Amino acid sequence: MTTEAVFQRCIHPHCGATLGVDETAFACPRCGGLLDVAYDWARLTPPKSLRDFEAKWSQRTDPLSFSGVWRFRELLPFASPEQILTIGEGQTILQQADIVAGYVGVQPGKLFLQYEGQNPSGSFKDNGMTAAFTHARMVGARRAACASTGNTSASLAVFCSATGLMRAIIFIGSGKISYGKLAQALDHGALTVQIAGDFDDAMQRVQQVSRRLGIYLVNSINPFRLEGQKTVMYRVLEALRWEAPDWIVVPGGNLGNVSAFGKAFIELAELGLLKRLPRLAVINAAGADTFFKLFGQANLRWEGGKPAKQTIEEYYRHLDAEKIRASTIASAIEINRPVNLPKALRALDRCGGVVREASDQDILDAKAKVGAGGLGCEPASAASVAGARKLRQEGIIAPNDRVVCILTGHALKDPTATVAYHTTDQKTFEEVLGTRGVRRATYANRAVQVPNDLDEIIKAIEVYS
Repeated sequence: MTTEAVFQRCIHPHCGATLGVDETAFACPRCGGLLDVAYDWARLTPPKSLRDFEAKWSQRTDPLSFSGVWRFRELLPFASPEQILTIGEGQTILQQADIVAGYVGVQPGKLFLQYEGQNPSGSFKDNGMTAAFTHARMVGARRAACASTGNTSASLAVFCSATGLMRAIIFIGSGKISYGKLAQALDHGALTVQIAGDFDDAMQRVQQVSRRLGIYLVNSINPFRLEGQKTVMYRVLEALRWEAPDWIVVPGGNLGNVSAFGKAFIELAELGLLKRLPRLAVINAAGADTFFKLFGQANLRWEGGKPAKQTIEEYYRHLDAEKIRASTIASAIEINRPVNLPKALRALDRCGGVVREASDQDILDAKAKVGAGGLGCEPASAASVAGARKLRQEGIIAPNDRVVCILTGHALKDPTATVAYHTTDQKTFEEVLGTRGVRRATYANRAVQVPNDLDEIIKAIEVYS
């Protein structure tokens, strides 16, 4: 039992084992469960009001106050200021999106898009990577590794190259990464190891290799990474003048975001800084819908920290027996064995959450609407909008509810899917999208083909504009 004000603690209340901050196994030594970064707030100095953070905006020349993660450092106080590594992450926006609101079915002024594509590597992962990297520096790590469908690898590679403090080692599955993301890992000098298998295989191997070689693991099983991801919710609250929305809708892959968001709200409630918590909605891609199957159909719940392990194990045995692999155009959430499943159950339990799935067709249609509204996102991001639309159609979300959809990554993370959706080339459409069950480009903005003739060009512009 640790006596420190900051420590790691097993998430299961019946276990309650604790470890020091310097431990990097990221698994409970007693029960094998996931860990939280925990705080004895009575021995720390948390803010008295969330509005106190507004003063940080006048300190923009201070790198820690400039960071959209570390300006909230009183709410993740595991590192001293001199230990923190930042590259200016978290400069993201919450944009009111009335065009998308009309598509979802809520009233104008009620739907907002939290756009994490503005981060240095182009995705939300930088929020967590700055925290994981800071902890890696604290424990003296020289190499850091991850398994990735793309965004984690890009973020790790950026942080390694920008700081020069560690070597990035990245595990990817065969054919399971978009070129936009792979290009980042290669360009930033990461050692990229492609194995025969998918993300779940890569995740298993990177954990084994990290344990064997003493390499620091930055996947979201690392609780310090989720501490950084908490701050996405602080920025949402800040943009809404510290009032919680009715709904936070988030894509579900490895379930790190919903786990981090739930922890953020639980802690804010415990500190008396937020009186009303939003509801959380997790949206799986239909081709990678483990959480939907377990939560929505098998009725798996947190149960006070004792979720039915047998239900989970039986489902995974079913996946193995039927040789079911995750398959979706939304590659960032193409995951069948989410490592943060128990933490996600806890988050939904505390915040009254729901889980839905969205088809690739629905995801790409929603993505086109997001793009038409002014923000470009990768396919996985649009799962949040597709899911919000489904929840509105079901009557779960009301037309006057205030809804925040999380856009996790930039459009250029996966330009191939975007071009295929809007293309006039039927072969490209079928090769890229048809194999994923996408049969129509409902909102396609196709290029207009005309002869190289001035009059014909002018005629086309007058007809189509």
